[in-house]
Amino acid sequence: MAPTHQTQRLSKELPFHRGQQNEDLFSDPRPSFTKVGPPGKASLEVLNENSPLLSAQRIEDDSSPLDSELSVDELEYLDGEEQEESKSVWYLVVLTLSIGGLQIAWATEISNGSPYLLSLGMSKAFLAIVWIVGPLSGIVVQPYIGIKSDNSRYRIGKRKPFMIAGAAATLIGFLALAWTREIVRGFFGIFGADPESQLVKYASIFFAIGWLCLLDVAINTAQAGIRAFIVDNAPTHQQEDANAWAGVIVGIGSVLGYLSGYTNLPKVLPFFGNTQFKVLSVITCIAMGGTVTLSCLFITERDPRRDSPPPVAKTGVLAFFKQIYHSARRLSPQIRKVCEVQFFNWIGWFPFLFYITTYIGQLHVDPIFRANPNMTPEEVDEAWESATRVGSFALLIFAITSFASNMLLPFFIVPTYRAPPPLKGTNSFHSFSSAHRTGNQPTTPSGTPLPMSASMTSFFPPPPDEASHSRLTRLLSIAQIPWLTLRRAWLLAHLLFALCMALTFLVRTPLAATVLCGVVGVPWALTIWAPFALISAEVSKRDVQAQKTGGTNDDQAGVVLGLHNVAISAPQMLATLVSSVIFRIAQKPRGVPGDDSVGWVMRFGGVAALVAAYMTSRLREEGGQREMDGKENGNGHGEMMRDESV
Repeated sequence: MAPTHQTQRLSKELPFHRGQQNEDLFSDPRPSFTKVGPPGKASLEVLNENSPLLSAQRIEDDSSPLDSELSVDELEYLDGEEQEESKSVWYLVVLTLSIGGLQIAWATEISNGSPYLLSLGMSKAFLAIVWIVGPLSGIVVQPYIGIKSDNSRYRIGKRKPFMIAGAAATLIGFLALAWTREIVRGFFGIFGADPESQLVKYASIFFAIGWLCLLDVAINTAQAGIRAFIVDNAPTHQQEDANAWAGVIVGIGSVLGYLSGYTNLPKVLPFFGNTQFKVLSVITCIAMGGTVTLSCLFITERDPRRDSPPPVAKTGVLAFFKQIYHSARRLSPQIRKVCEVQFFNWIGWFPFLFYITTYIGQLHVDPIFRANPNMTPEEVDEAWESATRVGSFALLIFAITSFASNMLLPFFIVPTYRAPPPLKGTNSFHSFSSAHRTGNQPTTPSGTPLPMSASMTSFFPPPPDEASHSRLTRLLSIAQIPWLTLRRAWLLAHLLFALCMALTFLVRTPLAATVLCGVVGVPWALTIWAPFALISAEVSKRDVQAQKTGGTNDDQAGVVLGLHNVAISAPQMLATLVSSVIFRIAQKPRGVPGDDSVGWVMRFGGVAALVAAYMTSRLREEGGQREMDGKENGNGHGEMMRDESV
C-alpha cells in the first residue's frame, strides 16, 4: 500500500478549509478539516490545526464523537496528511519541570512540618486535627482553581496565572512559617512581652496554623495549574510520555527532599538559617520559584482568547458545588473509573506514606525497650530520635527506587499511542518532527515490529534520518513486554503493594523493613504515572473533539483534574478515621515494646489495594495494545481491538 501518492492527489483536489479556500489560516480560531479516506471507505475529517492538544493518531469519524476507532490501514493512509508534531525531550522536561519544585514543597511540609509544629509547643492531638486541612483544601481548592483556569482568558495562557500565584504564595507561606517564632516574638516584644510567656507561645502556635492553612491552599493552587498545564501542552500521543517525565522529576524531587531531611542542613548551609526547617524552607523557595519560572518562560500556552467565551456561571458557594456535582456527572466512563480506582488506591497509600517512618522506627526501638524496660522519658525520646533517622533513610531508599522505576518502566510498557516518526532536518527545542509532510516520505518506518511511544525515544537525541529511527525503534522495542500495557502495569502495582503490606506480618528487623520499603517504590512509581497519563489522554482526546466541532469542552483539564484530586484527598480523610480507630484498639503506651498498631494500619491499606486492583481490571484498554491484539488474533487489516479484560 502506498498512501502517500493518494494523499498528494487528494491534497491538491480538496480545499484546506471547508468552503473557505482563500481564507487565512488564523482568521478563524476554530479548527478546520479536510475530507479524506482510503479507497472504498467512508471519508474522514482530518483536523488541520497546529495545536498542542491535537492528536496525530486519534482521528475520529462522525459516527461516534468520542470513542470511535480507526483501523491500521486508515491510520497509515491518514499519516500523510498534516499532523501534530511530537515534542522533543527538552520540551517535555521543561514542561514538567515545575512539578519537581512542587514535589520538594510537599516533601518539606510532610516530612518536617510535624516536628517543627511540635517544637512550637503544639500537642499531638491538636496536630492530628491540623493536618486534616491538607485533604480538605485538596477537595475544595483544586476543583475551584480548575474551573477558574478553564474559564480564564488571560493573554499569557489559562494555567500560568494560577501557577505563578500559587508559587508566590507558597514562597511567602514557607518563609513566614519557618520564621514564626521570630516574627511573633518581635511583634510582642514591641509591647514588652516576655518571649517565653504563654501568650507568646500560643500566639506562635496559632500564627503557624494560619500560615500552614495558607500554605496548603497555595500548594494546591499551584498543583492544579501545573497538572492542567502539562495536559494542555503535550500532544495526545505523548500524554503518557509527559506524565512519565513528570514521574521522573517527582522522583528527583523526592530524593532531594528526603536527602535534605536526612542531612544536618544548618551545619552545611548555615547562611540559610539556624534550624533544619528554616534551611529546608529556603531551599524549597528556590526550587519552587526556579522551576515554575523556567516552565512559564520556555513553554508557550495556546492563546485562550481565541476560544469561544466561557459559559456564564452563577457565583456563590452553592453554585460552585452544583457545578462540581454536574461536572462529576458528566465525566467520561474511563475517567470515572480511574477516579474510583484512586479512591481505594489512596486509602491504601495514605497509611504507608504517613506512618512508614513510625513503623520502621518501632522495629528499631523494640530491642532497646526490651533491654531497658525502665527508661526515662528523655531516654525514650533519644531512642526515638535515632529511630526517626532510620525511618528517614528508608524513605530515601523508597524515593531512589521510585525514581529508577520511573526511568526504566517506559521501556517495558507497550505505549497506548503511536508517535509519528521524526523527519530529516527537524531538530529543535519544541519538536523533533514536522507538522507538514512532503514528498514520498513513508509515515511508518518499514520493519517496525511494534508501535513505539516517544516515552522511549525521548530519552535519546532525535535520529538524523528515518533509517536511523527505524533501527532505534527495533532496538528499543525489544525491551517491550508485548502484553504489558500501562493499565495492566498499574493493576500489577496494586497487587505488589498489597503483597508488600501482607509481608509486614513477617518483618521483624529495620533492615528487612527498609528493603520492603524500597520494593514499594516500584508500585509508587506507577501510582504517580498511570492515573494521570490515563486521565490526561482522555481529556486531550475530548478537547480535540470539542475543537473539531467548533465548540468548547465544558469539562476541560482543570476541572477534571480537580475532581481527580477529590478522589485522592477524600479517601485520606476516611483512612485517617479508620487509622485512629485501629490505633485506639491496638496501640501500646510510648516506651513499651511490641507495638504493632502501625503494622495493622498498613495491612488495612493492603486490603484497600486489592479492591483498587479489581477496579483497575474494569478500565478500558486504549489504542496501542488493541492494535497489537488485533494483529496477534490474525486480523488481516490489523484493526484495533477493544479489550476490557485483564
